[in-house]
Amino acid sequence: METRLKIALQKSGRLSEKSLELIRESGIHFNSNSRVLKEEAENFPIEFLYLRDDDIPSYVYDGVADIGIVGRNEHDEQNFPLDIIRDLGFAKCRLSIAVPLDFQYTDLKSLEGKRIATSYPTILQKALKEANVQARIYEISGSVEITPAIGVADAICDLVSTGATLASNGLREVQSIYTSTAVMVGHPHLSDEKKSILNRLLLRLDAVMKAADYKYIMFNLPKEHLHEVASIIGGMKSPTVTPLLDDDWVSVQTVVHEERFWDALEKLKALQAQGILVTSIEKMAD
Repeated sequence: METRLKIALQKSGRLSEKSLELIRESGIHFNSNSRVLKEEAENFPIEFLYLRDDDIPSYVYDGVADIGIVGRNEHDEQNFPLDIIRDLGFAKCRLSIAVPLDFQYTDLKSLEGKRIATSYPTILQKALKEANVQARIYEISGSVEITPAIGVADAICDLVSTGATLASNGLREVQSIYTSTAVMVGHPHLSDEKKSILNRLLLRLDAVMKAADYKYIMFNLPKEHLHEVASIIGGMKSPTVTPLLDDDWVSVQTVVHEERFWDALEKLKALQAQGILVTSIEKMAD
């Protein structure tokens, strides 16, 4: 029987769509039928388990799954001794303190002796301890935003993306204490065979994620400015340069990081670059 790497994914929610998209872009074929709880990939030795986000760390720790994609907030809150294999960068959110509109808040010290409702008591307690604040923490599994209105808590600590839910419940965000992204976690004692499959998977995922951070650009340039361009844009090692019919001009091809692209574009135009073509990169590996 073929050995398969078991990966736990969120069945539905903010992590699910992006996780499945990343795996699909890595050339792995599967159905992703929302009615099934597990399935196997058609062209790669991997099996998917579709679970609730907060169940994923325990399933990986218990060895039911070998790896999982989960919010870092769930990993840190549950604190199982798992390996963080990759920070995947998507599903960004923050864990913030929110208070009623009339609450006088300056910093965490304002919560001294107050009641705070949260679904993340471990992370909150760590932040309060670092600030030397004593407060009463009430662990709530859901609908944290309503607790101040019904007299259960004076403030809340919850995940925030846009803040719209807070506003609709008469709350305002006053301080972020923690930021989270999706991470891939793994059981610390995988077999050699499963480690080999994981490395193959990571090669694909890394190629997709790295490509998203870069642009491929091509342009024509007066030859006299070639060395100046090399210092501006660099490239994987150095730009690819092709002679043109006009001996005074060359064609240049290179890869530029997304963060540097617009600055590089302005400098290229100043050096009389023409016919600048910019394209996205589908996959990219060192």
